[in-house]
Amino acid sequence: MHGFMRELDHSAANPVQYTIRLGDDEAAVNEWIGHTVTVTFLNEKRCIVCNRKVNKLYQGGYCFPCVTSLAQTDLCIVKPHECHFHLGTCRDATFGETHCMIPHYVYLSVSSQAKVGLTRKGRQLRRWVDQGATSAVLLAQVPTRKDAGELEMEIARTMPDKTDWRKLVQGVSAKVDLMEMAETVREALSERWHPFWLSERELHTFEYPVLADRTPKAKSFSLDKTPVVSGVLIGVRGQYLLFDDGVLQMRKHAGLLCEVKVG
Repeated sequence: MHGFMRELDHSAANPVQYTIRLGDDEAAVNEWIGHTVTVTFLNEKRCIVCNRKVNKLYQGGYCFPCVTSLAQTDLCIVKPHECHFHLGTCRDATFGETHCMIPHYVYLSVSSQAKVGLTRKGRQLRRWVDQGATSAVLLAQVPTRKDAGELEMEIARTMPDKTDWRKLVQGVSAKVDLMEMAETVREALSERWHPFWLSERELHTFEYPVLADRTPKAKSFSLDKTPVVSGVLIGVRGQYLLFDDGVLQMRKHAGLLCEVKVG
Protein backbone atom coordinates (compact mmCIF):
# COMPACT_ATOMS: atom_id res chain seq x y z
CA MET A 1 0.00 0.00 0.00
CA HIS A 2 1.21 3.47 -0.86
CA GLY A 3 -0.28 6.92 -0.31
CA PHE A 4 -0.87 9.74 2.12
CA MET A 5 -1.75 8.69 5.65
CA ARG A 6 -5.19 9.30 7.12
CA GLU A 7 -6.76 8.26 10.41
CA LEU A 8 -8.08 4.73 10.68
CA ASP A 9 -11.69 4.13 9.75
CA HIS A 10 -13.69 1.62 11.77
CA SER A 11 -17.02 0.04 12.59
CA ALA A 12 -18.40 -0.27 16.10
CA ALA A 13 -18.64 -4.07 15.93
CA ASN A 14 -17.23 -6.20 18.77
CA PRO A 15 -14.38 -6.51 18.27
CA VAL A 16 -13.99 -3.21 16.41
CA GLN A 17 -13.20 -3.70 12.71
CA TYR A 18 -10.51 -1.34 11.39
CA THR A 19 -9.77 -0.15 7.84
CA ILE A 20 -6.66 1.68 6.68
CA ARG A 21 -6.68 3.88 3.55
CA LEU A 22 -3.61 5.13 1.72
CA GLY A 23 -4.53 6.98 -1.46
CA ASP A 24 -6.77 4.67 -3.48
CA ASP A 25 -5.70 1.60 -1.51
CA GLU A 26 -7.54 0.22 1.50
CA ALA A 27 -7.20 -2.87 3.65
CA ALA A 28 -8.76 -4.56 6.67
CA VAL A 29 -6.26 -4.00 9.48
CA ASN A 30 -7.67 -6.75 11.74
CA GLU A 31 -6.36 -9.31 9.24
CA TRP A 32 -2.80 -8.01 9.78
CA ILE A 33 -2.71 -8.85 13.49
CA GLY A 34 -0.05 -11.46 14.18
CA HIS A 35 1.85 -10.54 11.01
CA THR A 36 4.88 -8.30 10.48
CA VAL A 37 3.81 -4.80 9.40
CA THR A 38 6.29 -2.20 8.12
CA VAL A 39 5.33 1.48 7.84
CA THR A 40 7.83 3.63 5.91
CA PHE A 41 7.65 7.43 5.70
CA LEU A 42 8.63 8.53 2.16
CA ASN A 43 9.69 12.06 3.14
CA GLU A 44 6.78 14.01 1.70
CA LYS A 45 4.00 15.85 3.52
CA ARG A 46 0.82 17.41 2.17
CA CYS A 47 -2.01 19.27 3.90
CA ILE A 48 -5.08 17.07 4.31
CA VAL A 49 -7.31 19.99 3.23
CA CYS A 50 -5.56 22.01 0.50
CA ASN A 51 -2.97 19.38 -0.57
CA ARG A 52 -0.15 21.92 -0.27
CA LYS A 53 3.29 20.30 -0.09
CA VAL A 54 4.97 21.46 3.12
CA ASN A 55 7.84 20.72 5.48
CA LYS A 56 5.68 20.75 8.60
CA LEU A 57 2.09 19.84 9.45
CA TYR A 58 0.01 20.85 12.46
CA GLN A 59 -2.91 19.40 14.44
CA GLY A 60 -2.97 16.08 12.62
CA GLY A 61 -2.34 17.08 9.03
CA TYR A 62 -2.96 20.80 8.41
CA CYS A 63 -0.52 23.24 6.80
CA PHE A 64 0.17 26.53 8.57
CA PRO A 65 -2.16 28.68 6.39
CA CYS A 66 -5.02 26.21 6.96
CA VAL A 67 -4.41 25.79 10.69
CA THR A 68 -4.53 29.57 11.14
CA SER A 69 -7.60 30.19 8.98
CA LEU A 70 -9.99 27.22 9.11
CA ALA A 71 -12.81 27.05 11.64
CA GLN A 72 -12.09 23.38 12.40
CA THR A 73 -8.60 24.27 13.64
CA ASP A 74 -9.58 27.23 15.82
CA LEU A 75 -8.86 27.05 19.55
CA CYS A 76 -12.56 26.73 20.35
CA ILE A 77 -12.59 23.25 18.82
CA VAL A 78 -10.48 21.94 21.70
CA LYS A 79 -12.03 24.42 24.15
CA PRO A 80 -15.71 24.43 23.12
CA HIS A 81 -16.74 26.59 26.09
CA GLU A 82 -14.79 29.40 24.39
CA CYS A 83 -16.94 29.26 21.22
CA HIS A 84 -17.31 32.79 19.83
CA PHE A 85 -19.90 32.15 17.11
CA HIS A 86 -22.41 34.36 18.95
CA LEU A 87 -19.94 37.26 18.72
CA GLY A 88 -19.87 37.05 14.93
CA THR A 89 -16.18 36.20 14.89
CA CYS A 90 -16.32 32.56 13.74
CA ARG A 91 -13.74 31.87 11.04
CA ASP A 92 -16.43 30.23 8.90
CA ALA A 93 -20.07 30.88 9.79
CA THR A 94 -21.28 28.01 7.59
CA PHE A 95 -19.00 25.57 9.40
CA GLY A 96 -20.19 26.94 12.74
CA GLU A 97 -23.83 26.49 11.81
CA THR A 98 -23.39 22.92 10.56
CA HIS A 99 -20.87 21.64 13.14
CA CYS A 100 -21.29 23.71 16.29
CA MET A 101 -24.76 25.24 16.40
CA ILE A 102 -26.37 21.80 16.40
CA PRO A 103 -27.24 19.28 19.14
CA HIS A 104 -24.32 17.79 21.05
CA TYR A 105 -24.02 15.03 23.63
CA VAL A 106 -22.05 15.12 26.86
CA TYR A 107 -21.00 11.66 28.01
CA LEU A 108 -18.94 9.57 30.40
CA SER A 109 -16.51 7.00 29.05
CA VAL A 110 -13.69 4.76 30.23
CA SER A 111 -10.50 4.45 28.18
CA SER A 112 -7.82 4.49 30.84
CA GLN A 113 -10.05 5.97 33.53
CA ALA A 114 -13.53 7.45 33.76
CA LYS A 115 -13.70 10.79 31.98
CA VAL A 116 -16.22 13.30 30.70
CA GLY A 117 -16.39 14.28 27.06
CA LEU A 118 -18.59 15.73 24.34
CA THR A 119 -19.40 15.03 20.71
CA ARG A 120 -21.86 15.98 18.00
CA LYS A 121 -25.13 14.06 18.12
CA GLY A 122 -24.92 11.02 15.87
CA ARG A 123 -21.13 10.84 16.04
CA GLN A 124 -20.79 9.31 19.50
CA LEU A 125 -19.86 5.75 18.46
CA ARG A 126 -17.04 7.00 16.22
CA ARG A 127 -15.84 9.31 18.97
CA TRP A 128 -15.74 6.55 21.59
CA VAL A 129 -13.87 4.10 19.37
CA ASP A 130 -11.40 6.82 18.29
CA GLN A 131 -10.66 7.31 21.99
CA GLY A 132 -10.27 3.59 22.61
CA ALA A 133 -13.13 3.56 25.11
CA THR A 134 -14.11 0.23 26.66
CA SER A 135 -17.45 1.59 27.86
CA ALA A 136 -19.48 4.78 27.55
CA VAL A 137 -22.84 6.29 28.44
CA LEU A 138 -24.61 9.44 27.26
CA LEU A 139 -25.53 11.96 29.95
CA ALA A 140 -27.21 14.93 28.30
CA GLN A 141 -28.19 16.44 24.98
CA VAL A 142 -27.69 20.20 24.65
CA PRO A 143 -28.47 22.60 21.76
CA THR A 144 -24.93 23.68 20.80
CA ARG A 145 -21.26 22.81 21.09
CA LYS A 146 -20.72 25.79 23.38
CA ASP A 147 -23.40 24.47 25.76
CA ALA A 148 -21.72 21.07 25.69
CA GLY A 149 -18.37 22.64 26.49
CA GLU A 150 -19.81 24.55 29.44
CA LEU A 151 -21.50 21.42 30.82
CA GLU A 152 -18.31 19.42 30.32
CA MET A 153 -16.35 22.06 32.23
CA GLU A 154 -18.77 21.89 35.15
CA ILE A 155 -18.51 18.10 35.35
CA ALA A 156 -14.73 18.20 34.87
CA ARG A 157 -14.33 20.08 38.15
CA THR A 158 -14.71 16.76 39.94
CA MET A 159 -13.41 14.24 37.38
CA PRO A 160 -10.89 14.03 34.50
CA ASP A 161 -11.57 15.06 30.91
CA LYS A 162 -8.37 13.48 29.56
CA THR A 163 -7.15 9.96 28.77
CA ASP A 164 -3.76 8.54 29.76
CA TRP A 165 -2.61 7.20 26.39
CA ARG A 166 0.02 4.97 27.98
CA LYS A 167 -2.59 3.05 29.96
CA LEU A 168 -4.92 3.04 26.96
CA VAL A 169 -2.47 1.30 24.61
CA GLN A 170 -1.51 -1.19 27.31
CA GLY A 171 -5.14 -2.07 27.96
CA VAL A 172 -5.18 -0.74 31.52
CA SER A 173 -8.74 0.47 32.15
CA ALA A 174 -10.32 1.40 35.46
CA LYS A 175 -13.24 -0.73 36.65
CA VAL A 176 -16.05 1.78 36.93
CA ASP A 177 -19.84 1.56 37.15
CA LEU A 178 -20.69 4.33 34.67
CA MET A 179 -24.43 4.08 35.26
CA GLU A 180 -23.96 4.72 38.96
CA MET A 181 -21.43 7.45 38.26
CA ALA A 182 -23.92 9.15 35.92
CA GLU A 183 -26.42 9.47 38.76
CA THR A 184 -23.75 10.91 41.05
CA VAL A 185 -22.82 13.46 38.39
CA ARG A 186 -26.44 14.49 37.85
CA GLU A 187 -27.03 15.08 41.54
CA ALA A 188 -24.06 17.45 41.68
CA LEU A 189 -25.06 19.57 38.68
CA SER A 190 -26.58 23.03 38.81
CA GLU A 191 -30.26 23.26 37.88
CA ARG A 192 -29.39 24.89 34.56
CA TRP A 193 -28.60 21.47 33.08
CA HIS A 194 -31.50 19.45 34.46
CA PRO A 195 -33.80 19.98 31.41
CA PHE A 196 -31.13 18.54 29.11
CA TRP A 197 -30.42 15.41 31.13
CA LEU A 198 -31.35 12.16 29.36
CA SER A 199 -33.93 10.18 31.32
CA GLU A 200 -33.00 6.88 29.67
CA ARG A 201 -29.42 5.67 29.34
CA GLU A 202 -27.74 2.72 27.65
CA LEU A 203 -24.30 1.39 28.53
CA HIS A 204 -22.19 0.89 25.40
CA THR A 205 -19.21 -1.47 25.54
CA PHE A 206 -16.36 -2.01 23.08
CA GLU A 207 -13.79 -4.73 22.44
CA TYR A 208 -10.58 -4.15 20.49
CA PRO A 209 -8.62 -6.60 18.33
CA VAL A 210 -5.54 -7.19 20.50
CA LEU A 211 -3.58 -10.42 21.05
CA ALA A 212 -4.40 -11.51 24.60
CA ASP A 213 -0.86 -12.51 25.56
CA ARG A 214 0.96 -9.41 24.28
CA THR A 215 1.30 -5.90 25.72
CA PRO A 216 2.98 -3.08 23.80
CA LYS A 217 5.69 -0.92 25.28
CA ALA A 218 4.25 2.49 26.21
CA LYS A 219 6.39 4.30 23.64
CA SER A 220 4.94 6.38 20.83
CA PHE A 221 6.76 6.26 17.49
CA SER A 222 7.21 9.42 15.42
CA LEU A 223 7.78 8.84 11.72
CA ASP A 224 9.68 12.13 11.57
CA LYS A 225 12.27 10.67 13.94
CA THR A 226 11.91 6.99 13.04
CA PRO A 227 10.93 6.86 9.35
CA VAL A 228 10.62 3.06 9.37
CA VAL A 229 8.45 1.34 11.99
CA SER A 230 8.37 -2.42 11.70
CA GLY A 231 7.30 -5.34 13.85
CA VAL A 232 4.58 -7.85 14.54
CA LEU A 233 1.26 -6.06 14.83
CA ILE A 234 -0.22 -7.21 18.13
CA GLY A 235 -3.42 -5.17 17.98
CA VAL A 236 -5.28 -1.95 17.33
CA ARG A 237 -7.00 0.31 19.84
CA GLY A 238 -8.39 3.78 19.26
CA GLN A 239 -6.19 5.28 16.54
CA TYR A 240 -3.10 3.30 17.60
CA LEU A 241 -1.34 0.45 15.83
CA LEU A 242 0.19 -1.65 18.62
CA PHE A 243 3.62 -3.28 18.29
CA ASP A 244 5.74 -4.99 20.96
CA ASP A 245 8.26 -2.13 21.00
CA GLY A 246 5.82 0.76 20.84
CA VAL A 247 2.74 2.24 19.18
CA LEU A 248 2.01 4.32 16.10
CA GLN A 249 -0.71 6.95 16.38
CA MET A 250 -2.29 7.13 12.94
CA ARG A 251 -4.15 10.43 13.25
CA LYS A 252 -0.96 12.17 14.38
CA HIS A 253 0.67 11.22 11.06
CA ALA A 254 -2.14 12.25 8.72
CA GLY A 255 -0.74 13.92 5.59
CA LEU A 256 2.50 11.93 5.48
CA LEU A 257 3.30 9.94 2.35
CA CYS A 258 3.84 6.36 3.47
CA GLU A 259 4.28 2.83 2.24
CA VAL A 260 2.83 -0.03 4.27
CA LYS A 261 3.89 -3.63 3.76
CA VAL A 262 2.56 -6.76 5.47
CA GLY A 263 4.64 -9.92 5.81
